[in-house]
Amino acid sequence: MRRNVIETVLGGVVLAVAAVFLAFAYKSADLRKVQGYDVTANFNSITGLQSGADVRISGVKVGTVTGLTLDPTTYQAVVHLSVGNSVKLPKDTAAVIASESLLGGKFLSLEPGGDPDAIKPNGKIEFTQSTPGLEQLLGQVIFSLQSMSKSGDQANGQQGQPPGQAPAQPPKL
Repeated sequence: MRRNVIETVLGGVVLAVAAVFLAFAYKSADLRKVQGYDVTANFNSITGLQSGADVRISGVKVGTVTGLTLDPTTYQAVVHLSVGNSVKLPKDTAAVIASESLLGGKFLSLEPGGDPDAIKPNGKIEFTQSTPGLEQLLGQVIFSLQSMSKSGDQANGQQGQPPGQAPAQPPKL
């Protein structure tokens, strides 16, 4: 009987610690939905961006992505976002899809411009930039390294020679 009481108390302590941990994680993750005005932005590619993702300015959360749709005429992705009422976006604001980390998700980064006029509610961000995927970046790096290697070989006159081997000398006449 005594063993059952100890197990019950220990189980209660584990549940209490788990509840405290979940409350702390929820508060520190800043998962609240930002209430504000709606804005849209069109992108050529939004790979990895999901509804509910953060909208940030200088790393500070100022909004939330509320939806993703496809424009049937231009075939561009339309990102619907809600920006806090305290943030007034200039008309020349740029929207960039950024990565949280190499393995993490994506978020929408806003880069405000200097235009004195602000984007109105239900307005549109005109300047957008899609971030290339990791595969595209790696492909570009490999292609750049290959082209640099080829141009270096041609400059040294060693095209087709194995590394570390001197080029063949023409025969003396």
